[in-house]
Amino acid sequence: MHSFKKTYVLPFKFEIPNYTQYFLNKNHFFKRYLKFLKRYIYIILKGQNTLEINHFSRNQKSVLWINVSAPSIGDSIMDLSSRVLINDRKVDLYTEISNAKVYEHDLFISNVFTNKALINQYDYDLVILDSYSTRSIRIKNDVAPKLPYFGMFGYFNGPEVNRVLFSFHRMNQLLGYINNESEISKIAKASLSISIDDKKVIQRLKLPEKYISIAVGGEWAYRTFNQWDLVIERLSSRNDRLNIVLVGSENGNDAAQGLMEKFLDSNIINCVAKFTFNQTAEIINKASILLCCDGGLMHAANAVNTPIVPLFARLNEQMQLTDSICSFAVFDELDVNNIDINNIYKMYIEASDFVENSSTSLS
Repeated sequence: MHSFKKTYVLPFKFEIPNYTQYFLNKNHFFKRYLKFLKRYIYIILKGQNTLEINHFSRNQKSVLWINVSAPSIGDSIMDLSSRVLINDRKVDLYTEISNAKVYEHDLFISNVFTNKALINQYDYDLVILDSYSTRSIRIKNDVAPKLPYFGMFGYFNGPEVNRVLFSFHRMNQLLGYINNESEISKIAKASLSISIDDKKVIQRLKLPEKYISIAVGGEWAYRTFNQWDLVIERLSSRNDRLNIVLVGSENGNDAAQGLMEKFLDSNIINCVAKFTFNQTAEIINKASILLCCDGGLMHAANAVNTPIVPLFARLNEQMQLTDSICSFAVFDELDVNNIDINNIYKMYIEASDFVENSSTSLS
C-alpha cells in the first residue's frame, strides 16, 4: 500500500509555497486518513491500482488529461498550466462543461471533451488525472480502463499550495526533472489562448487606445472588494481623463451598475458579463493594468502578461502568483475589504510607473 507520508507530503525536491502544516497537524489525522483510505480502496475496486505509473516514457505521445476536481475556471487554469511542458505530445482534455470553451482554441490542447461517450481510449497511450478523487477515477475507468495513468495531485489534494508551481514541478518531476528549479521559476505561469474570432469581437468594441481594467464582483465575500468607487475616485483625482473598463462575470453586475450610476461623467465602460471568458481576457490583454481580487480574471491577466494590482486575503501573493508575473499586490489576513485605499493607490502608482518606464524603454 502507498505510504501515508507519500500521500500528503509534497513530492518534489524543490520547495514551493504551501500551507500543509495546518492540514498535517494531529487534529486532522483521521480526516486525512479516511480520505486517503476511501480513495485507495476505490482505486482497487475499479481495478486501477496496477496501472499507476510515476513518469512519462518516450513512447507515450498521446495523452488524455482528465481535469474535473477543481470546477472553478481559475483553479482549472492553474492546474493545467504545466501543459506547456508537454507540447511535443498530443494532449486532449476532458473537463467540466463550464470550463470547456476556455480551451477550445488552446495552442497546447488538441481536443476538448465534456461527453465521455465521444472519447476513444485507443487514441491514447496515457491518462493524466488531476487527483485521485473517486469522480476522477470513475471517469478514467469508464473511458480508458486499461490505460496507464498518473495523478497530478494524486492523493495529496487537501492542503493549500501554489497550484501553478505545483503543476509545473509535478510535470517536471514526471518528465525526469528536465528543468532545474531556476528554469521552472522563470516559466511557471498560467497559459491562455485567445482565438482570432474572439480578438475580432473585442476589436469591434473600439475601446480607447489606453485604459486600465478593474475586475468587479466575486464568488467569495472575503475576496470580493466593495469599495472600487473609492479607488476610482482616487485614481480620477490624479487623472480625470483616465479610461477604465470594468470586467467580470454575472456576480459583478450589481457592482458594475452601481459604479456606472455613480460616475456618469467619467470615462468608464461596462463590459461586465457581456463577453466570454476568453474575450474578456482579450480586453485585459489590451489594458495597461488590471486591478482585481484573487480570481479567474487575475489568472487571465497573468496569462496575457498584463501587470496586475491584486488584492489578496487569507492566501497571500506567494500562494497565488509566481516569479514570472508582474504584480503589485496588497494583502489582508482576513478580508480584502480591510485593505486601505491608500495602499491600493500606492501599488497602482508603482504599477503605472513600471508600465510607463517599460513603454519608454521599448520606444
